Amino acid sequence: MTGYAYMTASQKRGTIYIGVTNDLGRRMPEHKSGEGSRFTSRYGVQRLVWYEEHFDIRDAIQREKSLKRWPRQWKIELIEKTNPEWFELFRGTGW
Repeated sequence: MTGYAYMTASQKRGTIYIGVTNDLGRRMPEHKSGEGSRFTSRYGVQRLVWYEEHFDIRDAIQREKSLKRWPRQWKIELIEKTNPEWFELFRGTGW
């Protein structure tokens, strides 16, 4: 089963949330509506700024665990390699 490790943020260089899912098209609307994670609704980290697809959900879970141990600056650098302006990457459920 495919999986995704992802990061959402409140704003550019703002609060960062790291998660994992097997369906970003389902998960992101949950974050945006305040469902599924108290952290995302409390801190407003609803902007998808980075994601990585894995062919196996177990690999995505391992990547999430690894990223959570990284220093904040490393996470920022990873995001800015592919999304320097921290634009919203999620374009809707049919993406």
